[in-house]
Amino acid sequence: MTPSARRRPAMPGHRPSRGSRPVTSGALAALLVVGIGAAGAGTAQADPGPARADDGARIVAETALEGNDVDITIDSPALGKRVKARVLLPGNWTRDTARTWPVLYAFHGGQDDYTSWARNTDIEAWASAYDVIVVMPEAENGSYANWYNYGKGATPRWETFHTAEVRQLIERNYNAGARRAAIGNSSGGAGAMTYAARHPGLFAHVASLSGVLSMRQPGVPAMLMFTNAANGQDPFAIWGIPWADDANWKAHDPHTLAPELRGTGLFFSAGTTGRPGPGDPDVAPWDIGLLSEIVIGANNREFKKRLDRLGIPYTAHIYGDGRHNWPAWVRESEFIWPTLMRSIGAARA
Repeated sequence: MTPSARRRPAMPGHRPSRGSRPVTSGALAALLVVGIGAAGAGTAQADPGPARADDGARIVAETALEGNDVDITIDSPALGKRVKARVLLPGNWTRDTARTWPVLYAFHGGQDDYTSWARNTDIEAWASAYDVIVVMPEAENGSYANWYNYGKGATPRWETFHTAEVRQLIERNYNAGARRAAIGNSSGGAGAMTYAARHPGLFAHVASLSGVLSMRQPGVPAMLMFTNAANGQDPFAIWGIPWADDANWKAHDPHTLAPELRGTGLFFSAGTTGRPGPGDPDVAPWDIGLLSEIVIGANNREFKKRLDRLGIPYTAHIYGDGRHNWPAWVRESEFIWPTLMRSIGAARA
């Protein structure tokens, strides 16, 4: 997907990412060791450890950050390797409780990682104002799809990782409930919308910030292929060859899948003019962050037309000036955050 431009200067009032304590969380460590059984004094029993996902995905490390927040390392069969996710836990969170918390998933853009939202926004402050769990999983440049791999499938299976493995691990080990929302920037926005369409009911509300929402629009497949090739990937391995494997492209295209979005709260936004907006760096008119946003803005307008024809409600902000980067996405996030929280019943903290 289109790479997300890294944030340049810090925004006013921006707080840096939370620091980590380079130790494994005692709570998880206790689960990973062999303990003394309660059945009788001196009876050694192996603790089963953290609950696993259905396919065997497991949390192998938990690093404590500030407050209750943690970075977790997941051994993922869907990806065939270990990757990380950041989990922001509310101040009143406790592991030993029968209650659950609503959860928001924040998906990052291309050429970035699971720390992106924490580095570029005040997401910790936004989260701490509500009684909510926020999960920021790794996505690399995986385009939020189970890769087609010329019809052979196999790893990486990013969709399975996010919608099954991460979800189940967070629900089974951190008391996340079934009230979910998602937000994403750039390819993460497209991923949030695609997941909502491919898994109706998974999210109560989704927000896409400058995401490609009509993958098969003329010129867009070429842009996606070029971007993924520039990332050092085989661009045909992700969704297949455009036109030749059109059925698989359709199966991952929010525009095509739009009828499945009925009943899900929708927000999407993008710029259109190719000119810098407030807070954007002073770059040349041919800057890729400006040029790509022109294409994405037109793409979002096409998606909007599709929803209008289907009579599916949404909120859209197709604005003018704005580069494909964080200053615009921070403004859009701050606007839609209260709506996302209401959609999952997250109360003010």
